[in-house]
Amino acid sequence: MTDMAELKKRKEPLNLAIVHVDPDAFVANFVPWLEITAFIRAQRQGEAETPADGTTPSLSPDQMRTAGVHEVGNDAIFAFGMTAAMKADNAAVDKVESALVENLGKEFPGSFGLWHFRGAIDAPVTLEDFVGHAGKKMLTGDIPPPPLRAKENWNAGLRFFEKARRSNFIYEIMYPLAKWTRERWTETSEKGVAFLHRIEDNVPVLREALADPRNDQAFVANLLLKVAPAVDMELNEEYQGFLRSLARRN
Repeated sequence: MTDMAELKKRKEPLNLAIVHVDPDAFVANFVPWLEITAFIRAQRQGEAETPADGTTPSLSPDQMRTAGVHEVGNDAIFAFGMTAAMKADNAAVDKVESALVENLGKEFPGSFGLWHFRGAIDAPVTLEDFVGHAGKKMLTGDIPPPPLRAKENWNAGLRFFEKARRSNFIYEIMYPLAKWTRERWTETSEKGVAFLHRIEDNVPVLREALADPRNDQAFVANLLLKVAPAVDMELNEEYQGFLRSLARRN
């Protein structure tokens, strides 16, 4: 089997674990994903050759501590944490954390990513800070009061959208994000319009965005763009153009 075929083979069950928030499947496929990505990276850097038997090498404890492996681990953990947050499934994140600590130690690859969903981030700075801060509130059921809910949902959706687009698991995050976005804004259109800005202008725009039946990146981009004025968020022209381009379907 070629290395890229092996990469696809190992990623597919991890994809499903992320989409369905399956902690057991995630843990079972996490290290194999770290192994194949590290091996392909080493090959590209001229530091490894395919073994005669075609078996992807395991990672040594020293290799597990390298920056590249931790980067891949953080990405996967963030993806799982985000989809778990959108289901408010804190128990799933607890289970992944406990299993990885038991199997790989407290400093397991991805531990820094997980910290963002666990730590106290009172003043977020990085994108990861914002995602973790919002994700932690969603995991613990810390729902804002109705007057603040739409704006907080918009901000969380924007940060999750930005993070998903930087991930190896963009599609696995984006579909749950689209479903979450539809659920949150349908709730707003039915119960929370009184707290939106310029109701007479923005409620029809919101309902038009929700009329799109597809749960994909274009739906999320369009809704973020169209309802920004309803929550008093001002996007610069460049960012509006960015979202507008992603909202188009070929």
